[in-house]
Amino acid sequence: MIVGINDYASAPCLSGCIADAVAVAQCLERNEDKTVNFRCELLTSEKGGMVTAPVLRQRLHAHLDQNFTGDALLYFSGHGAATSLGAHLLTYEGAQFSPGVPMRELVDLANRSRARNVFIFLDCCYAGAAGSDEEVVGSFENEAKLREGVTILAAARPRQGAHEVAGHGVFTRLVLAALAGGAADIRGRVSTAGIYAYADAVLGALDQRPIYKSHAASLEPIRLCRPTVSDEELRQLPTLFREPMTRYSLAPSYEETFEDVAVPEHVVVFKAFKRLQTAGLLRCEVGQDLYWMAVRSQGVELTPLGQLYWELATAGQI
Repeated sequence: MIVGINDYASAPCLSGCIADAVAVAQCLERNEDKTVNFRCELLTSEKGGMVTAPVLRQRLHAHLDQNFTGDALLYFSGHGAATSLGAHLLTYEGAQFSPGVPMRELVDLANRSRARNVFIFLDCCYAGAAGSDEEVVGSFENEAKLREGVTILAAARPRQGAHEVAGHGVFTRLVLAALAGGAADIRGRVSTAGIYAYADAVLGALDQRPIYKSHAASLEPIRLCRPTVSDEELRQLPTLFREPMTRYSLAPSYEETFEDVAVPEHVVVFKAFKRLQTAGLLRCEVGQDLYWMAVRSQGVELTPLGQLYWELATAGQI
């Protein structure tokens, strides 16, 4: 469920929330190879529509139906409010003593749902209060109250504002870049932890700081991008290296430019080594150039990360 609210009756109207919601929905609906990913439902204030608390609450309850056992995701872009009543997702008619939908209610719905995983993305002021035990504005705590499988990625800390720049929320622009491949691991999997690490690194020098809260048993991908190294090549690691710290000796026959001595099977391995090196899984015995390793009949070895994937491949976990 993707929510974007630009229009408010009392609060200042925003300009980028609908654009945020549409872009996130388009990105999540398909993986990079165009295969189907999430089935996205948009709820926006476009064309004068009013996203009120009853409307948002009804859609949230329907989205987090307790009978659904797959993966559920909620994205919200709009105003956040912090009052003596706690932190809220501000809705169209929101006022001081009735701001909208409490963030606590949203987290309670996620905790009660039967969904395997619930991913919550909040691009609004005070978003970091979600999943914390807050009663009043001055008593936000950092301890998350989440059941296993629930993850919250918030644009700002409990007492911080979230900002818009160039037609998008600062946080959402980073999320979109991360989903497009910026946060993908070598297998092309984009997880919420990867998105947080990507956003946190970029926002390091800014006042706005993202928050990541999760009680997850594993880092499930929420989008698949083009892998740096294919799973088939990763499964070949134990064949190429008998042990994780084995040295593999090259020779001129591995370099296809030496047509008189090049061996096709060796050339295939050499090209795979180039991809492994780019992914940080393989390093040269001396220097950084695989070409000279082949010319000089020197060797290559797996990096610590490469050794980890060797172990995963050996255990049949890839």
